[in-house]
Amino acid sequence: MKHRNTLLTATVSALLAISTVNAAPVISRLTPPSQLFATGGAQSAPMIARFIPGQRFDLQATVRPDAGQTITKVQWYIDNKLYTPVAGTTSLVPATALTATVPNAVVSSVRGYSNLTVGVHTFTARAIQSDKATVAAKGNFEVVATPLSGANSAKNVIIMLGDGMGASQRTAARIMLKGYSQGKVNAKLAMDTFPNTAMVMTASLNSIVTDSAPGMQNYVTGNKAANNQEGVWPDDTTDKFDNPRFEYLSEYLARQKGKKLGVVTTADVFDATPASMAVHTQDRGAGTGIVDQFFDDSARTGLTVLMGGGRKWFLPAGTAGSGRTDTTDYILPNDIKTGWGVAAGALDSTRNLISDFQSAGWTYAADKTAMVGAGVPSKLLGLFAFSNMNVALDKIDGRRGASTVVATSGLPDQPMLNEMTDKALAVLDANSPNGFVLMVEGASIDKQAHNMDAERMILDTIEFDSAIKVAQAYAKAHPDTLVIVTADHECAGAAIIGASVVTDAALQAKSNTAASMRDTVVGVYDAASFPKYTIAADGYPETTNVDKRILVGFGANADRNEDWRTDAQPNTLPLARDTATGYLITGQVPGTSATHTAADIPLSAYGRSSGLFAGTIDNTDVFFSIMRAVGR
Repeated sequence: MKHRNTLLTATVSALLAISTVNAAPVISRLTPPSQLFATGGAQSAPMIARFIPGQRFDLQATVRPDAGQTITKVQWYIDNKLYTPVAGTTSLVPATALTATVPNAVVSSVRGYSNLTVGVHTFTARAIQSDKATVAAKGNFEVVATPLSGANSAKNVIIMLGDGMGASQRTAARIMLKGYSQGKVNAKLAMDTFPNTAMVMTASLNSIVTDSAPGMQNYVTGNKAANNQEGVWPDDTTDKFDNPRFEYLSEYLARQKGKKLGVVTTADVFDATPASMAVHTQDRGAGTGIVDQFFDDSARTGLTVLMGGGRKWFLPAGTAGSGRTDTTDYILPNDIKTGWGVAAGALDSTRNLISDFQSAGWTYAADKTAMVGAGVPSKLLGLFAFSNMNVALDKIDGRRGASTVVATSGLPDQPMLNEMTDKALAVLDANSPNGFVLMVEGASIDKQAHNMDAERMILDTIEFDSAIKVAQAYAKAHPDTLVIVTADHECAGAAIIGASVVTDAALQAKSNTAASMRDTVVGVYDAASFPKYTIAADGYPETTNVDKRILVGFGANADRNEDWRTDAQPNTLPLARDTATGYLITGQVPGTSATHTAADIPLSAYGRSSGLFAGTIDNTDVFFSIMRAVGR
């Protein structure tokens, strides 16, 4: 029997090879992505697509027929053996992105495939044209060994994600919050006390410079996504939600182990980082469909806590403040519904999603007071702003009565990130007998770095560290918990260039020229000394406008005016602020915003199996280390 199977495999391989040589149609895209396909079989390393045993993913091929011909059938082979998909999980549909230039181009899909056998596997698509001409293309993927869960497995995983937080953002927060004495830091940040550290390479599927969507999702899928895409690979259709999928950590652990999911952010909850924990779409901006998918698939992802901004996506169209539109919503094709067991979706811009959450047993909190008063419900939805929440500097100054920024937003009672984290952990701890995955995002480290607003960037890093302290305390009390602190990418090329050599009063008296504002202010080397900030009882600097303050420059900067002082109002147009008081700094990048960089970023780990994180690693490696800690 073994000899017969060997002959059969050899015969299939020969057939595929002959078909490829004689083929007239073309397979222009094969998914999962692989070097074996991209190089025409010249090499197979590095492995691009990797999965744990049983992790689900889609197979897909784009086929371009000859002029006047059509593709009648696509067959799939796994390890050179014909694969018969489950009924209803396949489709052969027009490649809508190509039809104008390649009439009759099609996309063939197999949804929800999985493989339990550890090792490298090949997959082949063989397309048959209406004139009987055929073409085949081969790729590969790897199933990575993952231990079964045992007594020493991590029950809970907490991912603390400082969006845009590179080493400089961490260092600046440490200098401002803790201070230095004769070259030694007076105390460490909470994240500094984590015993295990790695450096993470952050590239996305299609660029050395990632955006936040693949930057986050690469950690929790083990696979590379392209910029702006979440939980999917690129395809050749125009639909925002039908791309080939691969399974998230949350989906796998909910399906296999009954674990719950919590998502907490200071951004809009539809934003790239929170959505990249559970949502599948090629368009990170498709807000209506993204939040609908959070709810509609919550039974599959185990979603139990969702907190942040973004109320506009939950309010029916026509309601004041609503952002819902049918153009950002979805109706899924039948093969995805069947292959993944997901909700169909609907174009329902008038949907009241808050009411739907409440009808499904969720407690809704519209502000900090309601969040605190909710006790420990079974499920918690908190929406504290219509879009992104206000940043830490403005929230703290609002609580102190020193600023009206938050009050004038119309939503003055917003929680701090540590308060949200504490509440999320309480809810998950009480409702997750099999454990949970919690992602907490300090979102505006990135957003304020884009604005090149150094003080708001630093205070958001301090706010993030206060939330890390909460997570660390939970892990100390629950030693079967793994806590990871990292970032999706670095933003703006932030660099601590030194410190001011003048008092704040003298700084305000300077003219807005480089000769005055730069040459007689910026202290480097010995002149930088050790900036000193006074920390109030609430854990934040009493003021950031101190004498001889820390100075931050930016390498991936757009044009901006700089006067080195904290702006009373947040401003997303750096060239429009400080026009009277600041001097022009010409940027390295076009546009009005600083950009992400390709810099490696630090990862710190604490708790159960934290020693798995070390060295210089790819962002996708984090997924496999988490799964080694958790087990399957």
